[in-house]
Amino acid sequence: MGTIDPTARVEDGAVIGEGTTVGPYCIIGPNVTIGANCKLIAHVNVAGHTTIADGCVIYPFAALGGPPQDLSYRGEPTRLEVGEGCTIREGVTMNIGTKKGGGLTRVGARGYFMNNSHVGHDCVVGSDVIFATSATLGGHCEIGDFVYIGGLSAVHQFTRIGPQVMVGGVCGVRGDIIPFGLANGQYASLEGLNIIGMKRRKFTRERLAKVRSFYQKLFHGPGIFAERLNAVQPMSGEDPAIAEILAFIGDGKLRPLCLPAGDGNKP
Repeated sequence: MGTIDPTARVEDGAVIGEGTTVGPYCIIGPNVTIGANCKLIAHVNVAGHTTIADGCVIYPFAALGGPPQDLSYRGEPTRLEVGEGCTIREGVTMNIGTKKGGGLTRVGARGYFMNNSHVGHDCVVGSDVIFATSATLGGHCEIGDFVYIGGLSAVHQFTRIGPQVMVGGVCGVRGDIIPFGLANGQYASLEGLNIIGMKRRKFTRERLAKVRSFYQKLFHGPGIFAERLNAVQPMSGEDPAIAEILAFIGDGKLRPLCLPAGDGNKP
């Protein structure tokens, strides 16, 4: 059996799952659904049309489902969905979506969101991500699975970060980062591949060698970027990771591509 502390305020209409604990001074709005076996430790505010899946742990002063920080928002019943098994530390904020952005902010399963990190309106965040202290997403960002975003880093609105990317600390991310990329710097640039993450995902030496060769040809080969991109297209059949990177680049529309620092790399 779960428990609801007598100092907590749970509005009529809220749904609290079996085995969930709502700690002291939490506030749960009338359109909130919280799954089974969650733990809201204390002073947690869950508002809006928000759904939190099973097994999440939410620490004090987290504010989930608040209105989007968008001047066009007029109180529409947009939503926030948080996947199962997430850990949401102190002071984390996640906003509901906007009508113009599709109406949904979605966070995947098993994410670890350190203190004061922020997920802006209409973002789509994958599973198994780690947001370090004060990592921040502007609105409409797309973040793949197994992404790590370093402390105090900020991602510009509408930016895409592919799966298994590592972003260093104190970075301003203004361009799309390819899957498996490693980005760093005050204004983030591509420094290579996230080899540590790829090894953790069981990439063999042979696969790593193929993807590294592709990366070198695409980002450090002769000629301008557009010529190199065209030249490496046939390599898509050599490894699924290469195909994924090329598809990611091809899907880009709203933000430039995050590239290595230096001359000769503009698309």
